[in-house]
Amino acid sequence: MSEARLRSPLGLGRAAVILLGLVIAADLFDIWAGVLEIRVAGEILDGINDDAALRRGELADALHDWSRAAQTLTLFATAVVFLRWFHRVRVNAEVFDPARHTKSRGWAVWGWFCPVVNLWFPRRVALDVWDAGARWADRPGHGLVNSWWTLWIVSLLADRATEWRYDTARGAVGWREALRLMLVADALDIAAAVLAVLVVLRLTRMQRERALAGSGFVTALG
Repeated sequence: MSEARLRSPLGLGRAAVILLGLVIAADLFDIWAGVLEIRVAGEILDGINDDAALRRGELADALHDWSRAAQTLTLFATAVVFLRWFHRVRVNAEVFDPARHTKSRGWAVWGWFCPVVNLWFPRRVALDVWDAGARWADRPGHGLVNSWWTLWIVSLLADRATEWRYDTARGAVGWREALRLMLVADALDIAAAVLAVLVVLRLTRMQRERALAGSGFVTALG
């Protein structure tokens, strides 16, 4: 393993925050498309099937396809930048407090992809980085990280349930129920993204403050 050295997380942190904002925007777009589709499903159940209703259905279906594509694109871009930022702050934290870490720096990336352990390894890495980056005098609790991670896991489970429900829906009633579940999953994803933004901002600021507290670190994290 190469020797840990400080590198500024500010640029990657800003980019991650911007992309998380785009994730939120894509989720809001999907919610809007979902609401339109729910209205169309209601019209079908009410027996409304004129040309105008057909056009509304086609528009809602197209918007849903576009919104799902936007979600996939923004999620992929965000994941790439977020993981680069996460690895950067993990390596920096090793400089601040090399003895604190329970997981090697490689887990800051691979821990997200390994089945089963991805349910808790990234959280453990984040907590180690959080503790290493804070000064003992004003070390904050883990409430923000734990809240973010809990919502992230719940949103993933809700998304999987939504996909299954949508794929197995039968008739307008089943379609409408799947769409309502989709709105819940999108809302959970938005909440998780908001907390992720707060985690990125807080950890980045903590590392900058820790660096400024030591004259040897100022240039590296300026």
